[in-house]
Amino acid sequence: MDDSPTVRRVVSEALRGLPDVELGGQAVDGREGLALIDRVRPDAVVLDIEMPVMNGIETMRALHKSHPTLPVIMFSTLTERGARATFDALAAGARDYVTKPSSTGGLVESVATIRRELGERLVALCPPKPAAPAVPPARVRALAEHPARRREPAAPVAPGSLLTEHAQRVDVVAIGSSTGGPEALAVVLDGLPRTLPVPVVVVQHMPPVFTRLLAERLDRSSALRVVEATDGERLRPGVVHIAPGDRHLTVVASAGAATVVLTDGEKENHCRPAVDVLFRSVARVYGSRTLAVVLTGMGADGAASAGDVVRAGGVVYAQDEATSVVWGMPGQVVAGGHASRVLPLSAVAHTIAHRVTVGRASHGGAA
Repeated sequence: MDDSPTVRRVVSEALRGLPDVELGGQAVDGREGLALIDRVRPDAVVLDIEMPVMNGIETMRALHKSHPTLPVIMFSTLTERGARATFDALAAGARDYVTKPSSTGGLVESVATIRRELGERLVALCPPKPAAPAVPPARVRALAEHPARRREPAAPVAPGSLLTEHAQRVDVVAIGSSTGGPEALAVVLDGLPRTLPVPVVVVQHMPPVFTRLLAERLDRSSALRVVEATDGERLRPGVVHIAPGDRHLTVVASAGAATVVLTDGEKENHCRPAVDVLFRSVARVYGSRTLAVVLTGMGADGAASAGDVVRAGGVVYAQDEATSVVWGMPGQVVAGGHASRVLPLSAVAHTIAHRVTVGRASHGGAA
């Protein structure tokens, strides 16, 4: 849904170039879009924020009320206003977002960028439905609602089937997240105590401006201090340092303290910031005193470096499939055998706080 004919044409062209994607319809405003959804019954919706009659936030709220399982991808601008509206949409139930390409690129480049980013999200949010024998596979339809999919609960973890977790001291908590991450981070950070005696470092896949506003929002809701990380700052207990968009966050040992170093290195897993970059650096500095947590997210970022954390003697937790918007990142960590615990989102904060408290109490308290 978008009121701009040019934007609708670019998005439509991008979607038509995706395999197994069928464009179900277009709408110029939210009210028309809601009516179209009831007729077309889409698998997913691409929703602009700036629209007449009903804007994107109003439409998102109405959509979530009438179709709570329908994946919605917001189409946002890389501006502060667009970022704020995107966060409002995510809080209202949107699953993910795609930023509009800059005006400096041509039509072909814009179509290619949107096609890649929308395609990744549609595959992650709308997996093909299982087909019975001799029946053609169901086609994923952009702008078409699917019946509510029943998510199977994560299989119970058998004792000894994953790595054995010991109560070693924890001096840092490192968190990686992507699709669904802003809301998951809000749940986790809101559940951590103000007296948490260790620093928290976070990579959430987001562009510039978005990460600063994410830090501001989380700071307002959390008992912990939440900041967008700056180059050269020391990690402080009870402070959450979020990697800024388009910068890798690494941790280095400097003058007896752990310090943030931001870099413009090559993207990893098509991401900057990347979870793998953060986890590797934390494992080098903190070793066995590292607690790494991988939350909901698309792709495999964090899976390889979770192995680095484990080899250094640290501990890794992963969010479970049932509570993840996309079980890509945490699922890959589990598949690699690196997660000592696979947790529902509601249990992550309590488990982190307990693990930090027990580990430090058994190794000399808060010193």
